[in-house]
Amino acid sequence: MSSFCHVKKTFEGNLQVVRQGRIREPIRFGASQDFKLAVCALTDVQVNSSGFIDGAKVIDLRSDTVTQPSDAMREAMASAKCGDDVYNEDPTVNELQRKCAEMFGKEAALFVPTGTMGNLISVMTHCQGRGQELICGDKSHVFLYEQGGVAHLAGINPCLVPNQPDGTINVDQLQAQVRGVDVHYPVTKLICLENTHNFCGGKVLPMAYLEKVESIARENDVKIHMDGARVLNAATALDIPVADIVKHADSVSMCFSKGLGAPVGSIMAGTEQFVNMALRIRKMLGGGMRQVAVLAAPALVALEESIPKLADDHKHARIIARGIKEKQAGIEIDMEGLHTNILVMEFMNTSITPQQFVQRLFEVTEEEKRVIGGAVSVKLLAIASNKARLVTHRDITTDDIHLVMKKILYVLDEFKANT
Repeated sequence: MSSFCHVKKTFEGNLQVVRQGRIREPIRFGASQDFKLAVCALTDVQVNSSGFIDGAKVIDLRSDTVTQPSDAMREAMASAKCGDDVYNEDPTVNELQRKCAEMFGKEAALFVPTGTMGNLISVMTHCQGRGQELICGDKSHVFLYEQGGVAHLAGINPCLVPNQPDGTINVDQLQAQVRGVDVHYPVTKLICLENTHNFCGGKVLPMAYLEKVESIARENDVKIHMDGARVLNAATALDIPVADIVKHADSVSMCFSKGLGAPVGSIMAGTEQFVNMALRIRKMLGGGMRQVAVLAAPALVALEESIPKLADDHKHARIIARGIKEKQAGIEIDMEGLHTNILVMEFMNTSITPQQFVQRLFEVTEEEKRVIGGAVSVKLLAIASNKARLVTHRDITTDDIHLVMKKILYVLDEFKANT
């Protein structure tokens, strides 16, 4: 095969041989190992067990969950002081919970394995009767991406209200969805907010909006839970203490394994009474952990090490956004709506689909290596038929961002030349 050929794997599991930018003879293989062996048989490039071309610099912008623990985190894991957390005897976990409660301005906090579990526990703590109801946005993580756990496991009915592009819910519609006392209705017990809002592009909910939602909740004796997986990104963008944001919610959950870059774990916080009940529900769901200091220790490091770096992640996202927007290649970028580290690109040019764009950024050709000055493989996500997403994070440097821009501009020029 000539040097200007390359091989790619499609989302359907196909192997496609590409010559001079045109796809030829798709071949289907059933397993990733088959794919690896087939590529090596067809070409001179070496594909490793993860499906990456050896020698290429891989810049992974699919999510801020892909980060690697820092050296300080690994050292903290190795030397962590452990105890049995089910007996409330793990000093590292207790310190993490104390520190987070103080940071959020809440009475208490609870360490949990995942953000999904933290949200589910929060819902089950606030809504303790089956057939009760929560109100959330139709693009909220708790509805879209958590396996319907609030309905399936908690028996709570989610009442959906459309999310606006800025991640908010129209307050008049929200008010209208609070149920009355009619015997036909479930009882509204909870409003779930998401801040920052993932699907809407990392949007920071306005403080005035949070005040209005809190007023509606108090008037109707309804609680508020904030899915704050990336709430520290919101605090960074607004340049205010995170406690000022979450004071408008009865409970909050936050992930350590997203922007903060710890390997695993989330925290939830609220009143002492809330956390005491949440502790029981965590045990019921299988979230009680024993010598879990090895996970709490890197989370403590993340609070010290990663929060100051969140502003850099936001800056890096804006660098990429400006570069794409200036290219005027049919990809719409909402610069005003780019609040944090999540950049959503809307494809207005029908000659390029998000799937094609994402796939091509992952690939490496000999010609682009010559033009760019090296092999760069960029990983993004196609999140809709007309949208792709990238997320900047602590493992990405400014030099990496410049390489990403070189690759994106090259690929856009290539698509233009082939149309």
